[in-house]
Amino acid sequence: MENKTVKQTAKAPPEQALNQFGKNNQLKEYHEKRDFNATTEPQGNKRKKQNQNKIFVVQEHHSKRLHYDFRLEHMGVLKSWAVPKGIPESTADKRLAVETEDHPLEYAEFEGTIPEGQYGAGTVTIWDEGNYETKVWNENMIEVTLKGKKLLGRYVLVRLKKGDDKNWLLLKGK
Repeated sequence: MENKTVKQTAKAPPEQALNQFGKNNQLKEYHEKRDFNATTEPQGNKRKKQNQNKIFVVQEHHSKRLHYDFRLEHMGVLKSWAVPKGIPESTADKRLAVETEDHPLEYAEFEGTIPEGQYGAGTVTIWDEGNYETKVWNENMIEVTLKGKKLLGRYVLVRLKKGDDKNWLLLKGK
């Protein structure tokens, strides 16, 4: 029997990160878009302790265009949306929120510079963070109560019916 060594490409994540969530790997798309030899972004090797409050984070992301990444912990990952015009702070504001790939929970603590040539190249800083309570979570609507340093109260994400199914509307509730 021949001993073959398989060389892993630079883009391939470590096996422990790929297998962490079992057969339905929620971080597969996240790993495929990143070269962890070039970026300091977290790979997603940690599991969260049970019975802790669910977290949210909003990261200011100076990439090709300034936008804010809105992330909610859900089922072991951070569900993520890019919000080009910032998080609404008034009930009169409605903002487009484009769903992106799931991120590992450790990303909630990530601040730094993603190098040129890498997916999402630019500077990421934490704009707000905290805990949240879920009121509704289904395929077309998510309603949460945020308890952050800047963002407090009810926020609603509603999937837009026209166009790309990744497009949502982010609203501040009354």
